[in-house]
Amino acid sequence: MSSSTNQAPTFSEKKATYDEVLRLALERGFFFPSAEIYNDAPAGFWDYGPLGFLMKSNFLREWRRRLVNYDDMLEIDGSLILPKIVFEASGHLSSLVDPLVQCTKCGNRIRADKYISEKTGLQIDERLSPEEFQELIQKYNLKCPNCGGELGKPVKFNMMFRVGVGAENDDAYLRPETAQSIFVDFSRLSKTMRVKLPKGVAQVGKSFRNEISPRQSVIRLRELIQAEIEVFFNPKSPFDSAKLEKAKNVKLNVLSFPYSGEAREVSFEAALKIFGGMDIIAYYFVLLQKFYESVGFEKANTRFRELSPSDRAFYTTSAFDFEVKTSLGWIELVACNYRTDYDLSNHARMSKKDLSVMDGEEKIVPHVVELSLGVDRSLLCLLVSYFIHEQDRDVLKLRPNISPYLAAVFPLISKPEFQVKARTIYESLKKEDIPVFYDDSGNIGRRYRRMDEAGTPFCLTIDPQSLEDNTITIRERDSMKQERIPISEVATKLRVLREKEN
Repeated sequence: MSSSTNQAPTFSEKKATYDEVLRLALERGFFFPSAEIYNDAPAGFWDYGPLGFLMKSNFLREWRRRLVNYDDMLEIDGSLILPKIVFEASGHLSSLVDPLVQCTKCGNRIRADKYISEKTGLQIDERLSPEEFQELIQKYNLKCPNCGGELGKPVKFNMMFRVGVGAENDDAYLRPETAQSIFVDFSRLSKTMRVKLPKGVAQVGKSFRNEISPRQSVIRLRELIQAEIEVFFNPKSPFDSAKLEKAKNVKLNVLSFPYSGEAREVSFEAALKIFGGMDIIAYYFVLLQKFYESVGFEKANTRFRELSPSDRAFYTTSAFDFEVKTSLGWIELVACNYRTDYDLSNHARMSKKDLSVMDGEEKIVPHVVELSLGVDRSLLCLLVSYFIHEQDRDVLKLRPNISPYLAAVFPLISKPEFQVKARTIYESLKKEDIPVFYDDSGNIGRRYRRMDEAGTPFCLTIDPQSLEDNTITIRERDSMKQERIPISEVATKLRVLREKEN
């Protein structure tokens, strides 16, 4: 059986709109608003349902496989709450701010730079002073989008969530990024794990940002999932030549600053020049590109966009966003930053601890290359890219390695002998750690359609012949072709199909 997953839509296919994808997410249990039964529940918080949870787990499994394990990185699981001094050292308390303006009539609060950009078409730097934002609002006579009232004086709004700890109510904060745990833990990690540079340290977990205007479901959240990698290295030391040899034949799509036209596909050597000659950056960008291809994003629809100095985060001297082109436009999936020794040096200064390590005969404070991946928005972009309307069905054409369920098991007829055999196969596949779904409700055509819409690549059906010769039909989602195989070979067959394009 050949798989046709993630092929470009044919003339008889049409990609679903964002609203249709959101309906799919809500109705099929991918994700939905937190506390949605309450009308006054705050925006920017979403829950994953069963299908979304499984898809997220599969996505992170591939992330570990293609990046963390492939590059022999360490992985930690840090605290969600950290003391105030950590974020004083990191600069988040002073620099993680958005410009906020409030209507003097209805109290509506909006993000000033985004609103001015939407109304004027200008590219507005979020780091302008409150006075400069005020001048722009007055110049273009901008009013409240909610009631038309006058807008008050813009202010800088810090996006950190404060937490009072203990009876003393000591200042602490929910982390706005998972990276700081890695930095403050690095000294202990380097000793206990006998770290030799360069070394990547990874972490998956929740981060929290009190966004002024969360929007587009899971694109901009107040509680988000990040999969971050911080690679510690000595900028004076040559990078591993064996690793570079594996990456040098890969080409990357790069849009360098200042922007002129579309992104260009460049060779590894050309990418090195764009990345300031830092081969370590080029190498990890290649790994990142190959990971996203493995989960289904076509290379032609992705790019590394170099950020202008005004767009970079406060802690980075060089930055690229890895973006994917969707019906929503270009969406940033990964922030790729060269953080130099900014974080470790600042934490060493504030903690008065020596955070340097030995690299050969040299004692240094390591520099850091960061790959900060947005899990939620990556999953949404996969749904947006591969939810397809065909002539007589809706189908979610996710790759088998990412689909929530790899297979569904059906008894063709609702009789005990068919149900028992189908249940036996279903239970055996679960024991084999294969994500599988069981359904004996409704006619077989409707069951196929439900699984098509949920993204399940293969359906297994027990029919009268199955009772005679212990075979089963396996139907492929995209082509809808069927073949009959021995039941004893089902688990092996599914594993092969899951990895075929991967």
